[in-house]
Amino acid sequence: MAAQEGVDLELVLLADGSRSIDAAELRFQREGYATAMQDPAVLAAIGGGYYQRIAVAYVEWGGAHSQKLIVPWMAIDGPESAARFADTLLSSTDRAEGVNAIGTAIALAHELIETNAYDAARKVIDFSGDSANNMDGPPLAPARAQALAAGVTINGLAVLCYACSGPPVSYDLVSAFERSITGGPGSFVISADNTTRFTDAVRRKLILEIAGKPARTKAPAS
Repeated sequence: MAAQEGVDLELVLLADGSRSIDAAELRFQREGYATAMQDPAVLAAIGGGYYQRIAVAYVEWGGAHSQKLIVPWMAIDGPESAARFADTLLSSTDRAEGVNAIGTAIALAHELIETNAYDAARKVIDFSGDSANNMDGPPLAPARAQALAAGVTINGLAVLCYACSGPPVSYDLVSAFERSITGGPGSFVISADNTTRFTDAVRRKLILEIAGKPARTKAPAS
């Protein structure tokens, strides 16, 4: 087996691509991640690590049979590689379909971490979505438990609303993320409720994950 490349962080970005996300929302979401990855503060956080590089993969999750690896694993170590990540993400015409299969998404992200060509002391699944309901595929709890048992941290971005009819009315999304999805050392949930705060929340979340620092549950008001 070939030697793995050392990085400071293995990070799977699990973005909501389910049927509740229309084409405009999907584009906005990708633009938010593309912009955040190239942000000077994010690049400075990467440069502050021991290896001064991280490994990132971007997945859009949908139904159990529609989990799309939009950006395969790549190392990001500065502006040029961050721009390549952004170009790959924004140029993809592929997308997920179907209702929420969060258990499948977490299991896929865990598999991607276990089988990649990188080696890091910190391994993180970064889950974003506008619902915590697992409506398709295998149960969420076992997939989450297996990832946490392997030392993977799961963080969350609760999308309360950026171009939608509103957040869930029957439950608190942040609390549901904390109870059912996120976990592991230093795990956190950040929320965003409009377009400006979504982009800012992605940037802040990346910085916290790259630097390995704890976070408050909710992003501060802008």
